[in-house]
Amino acid sequence: MHTATKSSKLDISAEDDVAKIAKNFSNFLKKGDIVFFYGETGVGKTTFIRYLINNLQKKNNVELTEVPSPTFNIVNEFQIKNLIIQHFDLFRLKNQSETTNIGLLEDSEKILTLVEWPEKIKKKPKKVISLHFEYIENYEKRSLIIDGFDAKKIK
Repeated sequence: MHTATKSSKLDISAEDDVAKIAKNFSNFLKKGDIVFFYGETGVGKTTFIRYLINNLQKKNNVELTEVPSPTFNIVNEFQIKNLIIQHFDLFRLKNQSETTNIGLLEDSEKILTLVEWPEKIKKKPKKVISLHFEYIENYEKRSLIIDGFDAKKIK
């Protein structure tokens, strides 16, 4: 697991910036990592995850796949050679008790776990990387703060 640090605010107003940061960030992820994605609807969480997963596919010479939001499925799973990625979107869950029946964080040491809307999780793991997406300047710009990972590595 990565050293817990607080990063500076990264500008992700342009989609090219989102792609670059997601690509660089993906190079440091491994089995057992749990990444939480916080932020309002439409702020860029799923777009970031799409670039992250597609970069891992490119890096491993695996055909790129569509990376849709799992809002209605709750979880999408991707296999990239020996790496399994589970992408959860907890937006539609009504309460914290519903997180217990979806396999969330089961066998997390064997997979890479990506979770949108982790606020719904009652008992959070101790070691987690948190990405905080937010709108700034009247929704005209966006920023990203990463906790639990040294963001200087990905700039």
